[in-house]
Amino acid sequence: MVSGTIIKGIGGFYYVDTGDNIYECRARGKFRKDNIIPLVGDIVDIEVDERTKQGYIINIHERKNQLIRPMVANVDQVVIVFAIKKPDIDMSLLQKFLVYAEYIGLKILVCLNKVDLDQENEAEPIIKMLSSVPYDYICTSIMENIGIDELRDKLKEHVSVFAGPSGVGKSSLLNAVNPGLYLKTGEISRKTERGTHTTRHAELLKLSSGGMVVDTPGFTSFDLKDIEELELQYLFPEFNDYMNCRYPSCKHYKEPDCGVKQALEKGYINPIRYEYYIQILCDLMKNRRY
Repeated sequence: MVSGTIIKGIGGFYYVDTGDNIYECRARGKFRKDNIIPLVGDIVDIEVDERTKQGYIINIHERKNQLIRPMVANVDQVVIVFAIKKPDIDMSLLQKFLVYAEYIGLKILVCLNKVDLDQENEAEPIIKMLSSVPYDYICTSIMENIGIDELRDKLKEHVSVFAGPSGVGKSSLLNAVNPGLYLKTGEISRKTERGTHTTRHAELLKLSSGGMVVDTPGFTSFDLKDIEELELQYLFPEFNDYMNCRYPSCKHYKEPDCGVKQALEKGYINPIRYEYYIQILCDLMKNRRY
């Protein structure tokens, strides 16, 4: 029996990297019986046939975290990638990504890609909003080789997941960071200005400069329904210093004598962030009624 990390899963086969070899494995029937699905990033124990380099997963180690979409485990950093243009940035989706990353407990890096297309400085208010939290961010352009070295450095010593909508350049960025990956990239639809899906499955990739990344399919929808209404405020870390409200159960919405709203009025909290907090809160409240 040896231990390794699942780096890819396709059609019921899991490819486990033990450091010395990569083995093609199936999961034992007990996992199906217990409704447990092995995930990319899982640390597993396997029994193998050294002659065929095939084997079976017999045990999955306890996960330190698990993402639902994408379905990966044991990552410690999320790189949230959005393009400034082509496709235009979806601020609502960006906020949901940030909330979800806080919910899972991941280190957050926001990558604003295709800044070479930003002729009207549309990145400025987004950078101001990110800095107000503060969140770590980086501006990149593959065409003009902007921020690639910095991104490479920020991936070192981390197991990172790249997340974001299709067409924002996730695979292209990874190719630029580590040219030997040769990841397939797609074009933007002229009709919808949305990207095409080029990554068909999650895969854990080793970077020659250090660190590992999960390349995942892009997606444009997000579900935060598992978050409790009163829990949401803690997923906006800039609120933490201002929760000196009259009511312990204050949601910072319509309640009087709210410390968060007072901080907003004084300019201590970015109004864009607060606007999306209320938007997400109302969505959660609406969903609870159904």
